[in-house]
Parts: sequence; structure tokens; C-alpha cells
Amino acid sequence: MASVGLSNGVLVIASLMVVATLMLLTVFARLYRKAGPHEALVVYGFRGTRIVKGRGTVIFPMIENWHELSLELMSFDVAPQQDLYTRQGVAVTVEAVAQIKVKSDPESILTAAEQFLTKSDEEREGLIRLVMEGHLRGIIGQLTVEEIVKQPEMVGDRMRATCADDMNKMGLEVISFTIKEVRDKNEYITNMGRPDIARIKRDADVAAAEAERDTAIKRAEAQRAAAVAKAQADQERVMAETLSQAKQAEAQRDLDIKKASYLETVKKQQAQADKAYEIQTNVMQQQVIAEQVKVEQVQKEQQIKVQDAEIQRRERELIATVLKQAEIERKRIETLAEAEKQRLIAEAEGHADATRTQGQAEAEIIFKKGEAEAKAMNVKAEAYQEWNQAAVVDRLISGLPDVVRALAAPLANVDRITIVSTGDGEAAGMNKITGDLTKMAAQIPALFETLSGMQMSELFAKIRTIGEKNAPPATPSPAAPQS
Repeated sequence: MASVGLSNGVLVIASLMVVATLMLLTVFARLYRKAGPHEALVVYGFRGTRIVKGRGTVIFPMIENWHELSLELMSFDVAPQQDLYTRQGVAVTVEAVAQIKVKSDPESILTAAEQFLTKSDEEREGLIRLVMEGHLRGIIGQLTVEEIVKQPEMVGDRMRATCADDMNKMGLEVISFTIKEVRDKNEYITNMGRPDIARIKRDADVAAAEAERDTAIKRAEAQRAAAVAKAQADQERVMAETLSQAKQAEAQRDLDIKKASYLETVKKQQAQADKAYEIQTNVMQQQVIAEQVKVEQVQKEQQIKVQDAEIQRRERELIATVLKQAEIERKRIETLAEAEKQRLIAEAEGHADATRTQGQAEAEIIFKKGEAEAKAMNVKAEAYQEWNQAAVVDRLISGLPDVVRALAAPLANVDRITIVSTGDGEAAGMNKITGDLTKMAAQIPALFETLSGMQMSELFAKIRTIGEKNAPPATPSPAAPQS
């Protein structure tokens, strides 16, 4: 029984000790205060004033007290309601933003606690804003509008340097000071930028023009390079085409040469065959021509007999009229007939010889023709030498009708002739026209003398007179045909 009571007493004591320990821990927890990295604890009491930052401390009630002081960054606008005047006297409105905080060292924290610990955030920011606006007014008064607008960093640096002493006295520091906006009511700032805008625009136009110029130059160079490359490509293409065409022409030439060679061989063989055929044909034709010559010879002999009969008839007729003229004419006709006979015989012989060989026959025909014509001319010349004055007069008188007919030929084309007589007593009418024709015919001897250069009297002096007897020249015998 006694042991049970003892164990119960131990449990109670243990329980009471645990409860007491828990109570002591709870009290200690209530008395322990911790300061975060963004704040500081200002503890004051019987141990004096101390700063707790980033750690904890026990604060005894009734003998100590504490306050929290924020170390966070404070950001607020600095925008004076009144216009600020620059060094030039230009009224401007400046809006800025300031970032300020309490310094982290204990002395600054104590200084800030002395001045702002019992004040609210709005009251604290109002005090700081008044100080900042005052310094800003002084700094703006020392600068020009151009410096404020173009160098806002300089304004911030000056603000931090100027406010540093006053901020230190309040345990604060200026982290940054930034100008948000600068404006004026007189549009000074707007007009201030116009020269720069105009200059920048001018520079931009110049740069654009230079860029366009450079672009045009580059484009022209590129086009020229492209044209040169294209010309070179065209030249190479033309050269390649020319070489190809040359090769084709050479191949075509070789083909044509071979074709011509084959064709020449074929033509030679064909010519040989044709020549053999032609020779055989000429042989046969020669035989035919020989027979034809014989037939023509018989025909010519018959014609000569007919001509002899005609000559005899004319001779008898001329004997009745003009004996000597008929005799001379008969001799002339016989001579001409004989010459014609010789010419025909020579011509037939020439044709016969021509059929033997083509070249020799043609030459022989030409030779025979010339020989026959020469003999005929000799015969005519000999016949003319046998003529006397009566024959010459007969030839002249027999040719007069042809001359008069030629002179009167233009009158055949005249449809109507109107004759007007002037009454001067001379012949008129058709007698005048026929008389003119007679006069024209009478001028024929003078025309003959003019064309021949020989007087008629000289001509008749050289001709035998009528009644002279002279043996007629021997008729040349026809030349034997050459084989």
C-alpha cells in the first residue's frame, strides 16, 4: 500500500514538473521577439535602448518595450505642385520617382527611430517628400531646360549628392532618383526639339538618298556584272554552236564528197554506157545519112536538070530580046547552079564525115561550108568579071523597081492626101508627088557613088563594052570530098 502511494506521488511530481516546464516555455515564447531581415526591433527599458536586427531577443514585460522599424524600400512620387524655374527663367513641371530606405547600420536605425518611429507611413513620406521637393527646386534652378531634358541622370546624381547630408541626419539614404516627366506650358520643350528633328530628318533624308545612291550603284554594278556574264555565256554558246556547226559542216562535207565520188563513178559508168550507145547510134545514123545524101544527090541532080532546062528556056527567050544579056545571064546561072551543086555535095560529104566522130564531123562541116561559100564567091566574082556594060545596066535597071517601091512604101500607110495649090504656075496635084518620086529615083546613082566611093563613069570604063568577045573563064571543077 505504501509503495502504491509512493508511485502516485512521483507521478504527480513529474506531472507538475512537466506542466511547470510547459508554462515556463510558453511564457518564454511570449517574451521572445524575432526581427526579420526586412525590419529592426528597437528595444528600450531598464537595459537601455538596443537594436535587434536579424535575430531574436527576450523582452521582459513592464520593464522593457519594443517597436518594429521597417527597413524596406520606400518608393514615392516627387511632383511639386508649383512650377519650377530653370536657370533660363523657364517655368517647368517636373515629376520624379524616389526610392529611399533606412540605412542598415545601428546608428542610422536609431536616428530614424528617433524621428519616425511614432509616425505613420504617410506622415513619414510627407516629410521626406518636402525635403526632396526643396532640393529638387534648387537643382532645377541651377540647370537649363536642355540639360534637364537631355541629361536626366545628371539631375538624379545631383539629387542624391545634395540630399545625402539631410538624409543622413534622418538615418535614411537615397537609393535612386529618376525624372519621369518634364513639361512646360509655353511649349519650350516641344520647340526645342524641332531643330534636332529637322536636323535628324535632314540627316535621315541624306542617309536615305545616299543609301538609294549606293543601292543604285550596286544595282547598276550587279546589272553590269549580269550583262557581262550573260554576254560571256552567249559568246561561249555562240562559239559552241559555231564549233558544232563546223563539225556538222565537216561531216556534211565529207558525206557530200563521198556522195560526189560515188556519183562521179556512177556518172562515168553511165557516160561510158551512153557513149557506147551514142557511138552505135551515130554509126547507124551515119548509114542513114549516107542514104539520105544519096537521095539528096539524086534530087539535086534532078533539080539541076530542071534548072538547066529553065536556063535553056530563058536563054532562048533572051536570045529573042537581048542576045548577049541572055548569054551572060545563062552563064551566070550555070555558074551559080554549079556552085550550089558543089556546095550541096560538100555539105553532104561534111554531114557524112561528121557522123563518124562527133567533133571531127562538126569541124569538117564548117570547113566544107566555108570552102563551098568561098568557091561560090569565086564563081560569082568570075561571073561578074564576064559582065559587060549591058549586063551592069540591066542589073541597075532591074533593081530600080525595088528602090522606087521602097521609096513609095511610106505612101501606102497614108489614108488620105489633101493637096492645096498655091497658083504659082508649077505642077500641082498627084503630078507633084510622082515627080518627086522620079527625082528621088534619079538620085540613086549619086547615092551609089556616095556609098561605094566610085564614080559610075569609072565603073563603066572598067567593064567590057558591048560586042567584045572574051572566052568565059573555065569553071572550076568541084573539089573531091575528103575522107
